[in-house]
Amino acid sequence: MKKKDFKTELKFTETYKKYQNDHPAIREAKCLDAQYPDYFAEIKKGDLFAGRIDHGLVGFSIDEWGSTAFGYYCQFEEIEKCLTDFNYSPKEGKEIRDMMKFWEKEDTSNKLREAYPDEMKKWLPTDDWMNASGIAFPLYRLTGGNIDNEKLVMLGIPGLQKEIKAKLEQAESDKQEFYEGALLAIDVLVKVANHYATQARYFAEETNDKKWKNELIKIANTLDLITQSKPKTLREAIQLFWLYSLISDIRNHGRMDVYFGDFLANDLQSGVLTKDEALMLLQSLWKLMADRDTVVHGRIIIGGKGRRNEKNADAFALLALEASRTVLEVEPQLSLRIYDGMDERIYEKALDVIGEGRTYPILYNDEVNIPSIVKALEFKPLEAEQYVPYGCGEYILEHQSFGTPSGVINLLKALEVTLHNGVDPITGKVIGLQFGEFNDFETFDDLWNAYKKQIEFFVDLMAQQEVIEYKIAAQSAPFLFASILYDDCLEKGKGLFEGGIRYLGGTLETYGNTNTADSLTAIKKLVYEQKKITQEELLNALDNKFEGYDNLRKELLQQPKYGNDNDEADSMLVKVHEHVCNYVRDQKGKVDLHSYLVVIINNSANTLMGHSTSASADGRLSGTYMNNGNAPSGGSDKEGVTAMLNSITKPDTSIHAGAVQNMKFSRKMFMENRNELKALLKTYFEKGGQQAMITVVNRNDLENAMQEPEKYQHLFVRVGGFSARFVELSPDVQKDILNRTLY
Repeated sequence: MKKKDFKTELKFTETYKKYQNDHPAIREAKCLDAQYPDYFAEIKKGDLFAGRIDHGLVGFSIDEWGSTAFGYYCQFEEIEKCLTDFNYSPKEGKEIRDMMKFWEKEDTSNKLREAYPDEMKKWLPTDDWMNASGIAFPLYRLTGGNIDNEKLVMLGIPGLQKEIKAKLEQAESDKQEFYEGALLAIDVLVKVANHYATQARYFAEETNDKKWKNELIKIANTLDLITQSKPKTLREAIQLFWLYSLISDIRNHGRMDVYFGDFLANDLQSGVLTKDEALMLLQSLWKLMADRDTVVHGRIIIGGKGRRNEKNADAFALLALEASRTVLEVEPQLSLRIYDGMDERIYEKALDVIGEGRTYPILYNDEVNIPSIVKALEFKPLEAEQYVPYGCGEYILEHQSFGTPSGVINLLKALEVTLHNGVDPITGKVIGLQFGEFNDFETFDDLWNAYKKQIEFFVDLMAQQEVIEYKIAAQSAPFLFASILYDDCLEKGKGLFEGGIRYLGGTLETYGNTNTADSLTAIKKLVYEQKKITQEELLNALDNKFEGYDNLRKELLQQPKYGNDNDEADSMLVKVHEHVCNYVRDQKGKVDLHSYLVVIINNSANTLMGHSTSASADGRLSGTYMNNGNAPSGGSDKEGVTAMLNSITKPDTSIHAGAVQNMKFSRKMFMENRNELKALLKTYFEKGGQQAMITVVNRNDLENAMQEPEKYQHLFVRVGGFSARFVELSPDVQKDILNRTLY
């Protein structure tokens, strides 16, 4: 970290103070004006578009910054580190500490924590969940927004200004300031475009590189054009889209083939671009997205039902696939919606790209997803056709709905705590409800019912927390840039979370689903049915991390495991799945949300949460990773790929808002056995397969990469709901991926 001067952070703070008591829309617009363009970074050589973000340590964002910050945020720990690591004058130090003191009360996440009722504060850890032990944790973010990019590029900046002005002229007095704030926000966007145009021309004058000079002049001219009229070319449309994505801090980009497809077709037909030139534009955009480094975001959706002008959209989809093949980065997360009757060239191209080890595109099956979304989210079929996965794979309707995952629950920790009468065996603290000792559960049903009550108690808290978060967000700001391009907000004159959005829902991430089910299967068989192990013996083995209990652990590992098309194991997984999904879904009426649903999306959190989860009855060792998403536990699927795929189609897809199916295939499977692979995937999708995230590696690649990382920078893997360079992952996450079965 370089020494910061905190000039923009201090300016932002003074602006907030000045407008603190103004209408939230005016305050937000003025604060946006204070932080931009300062938080935009310089154009780099090779960029074909302007737009790089470098957020400060105090500012405003709809999404999360750090692990506990959204809205008006202050990164207290980072600022404190700066003060410790660098020398500041007494005057500078006082200004910075006074700033921090002010934000202790005004930071939106702090306001949220203060708003929790006492019961919630008691049971939900409010510190960094990645380093805390517990059953359920709040996440401080409003993530997953998907704005109407088609409207953006169809109207352009002047069109948006015209629409907002028309609304302002007709607005009732209590709505006028919302529209005034929206217009001020658009002015900030124009200011940023002008800033970059000036910068591009300055760089053009300074360079002796003729090719780079020419590109800089193109960037400057494009920026001028998008402030004066709606985009007419693909280059202009991409530039406007990218600046708006950054200034709004929207990190997922929806159905790009729809809103860029016609621009591409028109440019190719008119001779404005060649196909190679169009690919270069996409490659530059892909690189900018990769450099943004959102880790679990950057979704671009191509394909699928419900697209207008499908021919043009498909042409863009093919180009997007080639961009992902040729740009060796972990973002953007290109995602392909497949369906009966789709252009076969796109599916074949997708398999080619995946087979080269790109991990993209992620495959989503419309034939399963659309009817599942109709049932789970209660949308009409035509509405459901506009679903988009975002982040790690949660589903919403593009620019119509919001469903931020604002909490996580560790199912395996809930079982562990239930077995220990509410006590965390790692810390010795009471962190869950106390239903009695393990010996008190005379039957398996007694244990199952206690586990269910444990889960339900924390689900109730998390649903309430979600609503409180939306309430605090609504009080803090209208989140203008997102609201301008979300359906109904401009019509109503309200921000997203104060009643403007059409469908406001929520989601809860679940972890350890498979480990929980496999543990319950082992307990049911060995303790209650066969009585081969006593409750005391099992508990002692778990509490001693299996040290001295090798034979008992071996017995546990040999019990039926999910992922082998074994009815006994799979039915337990379904039992665990249906309980948590249905109970979470039932909360929507209690908390007045359009939907509240489980997402089984899992990123590396299955490993992080595993650190604070003790040994489990499926034979898993203390502190090690839990299963990822809807997949079997690493290495437990021993009956082949068909059995594994049969298992993962059994959980009901119509009672949640997204699930991750990670699969690891050998390169030989993709390159030499393509027909067998296609038949396998075809059967999987026909049987109800919802989604497939595929990592393709050679055997021994992962082991070799751990020994000689410098030789394997090109090796990409799906971690959970995101991709990464294998060599950049922590050793425990690498081990999780290494232990997944390779087919």
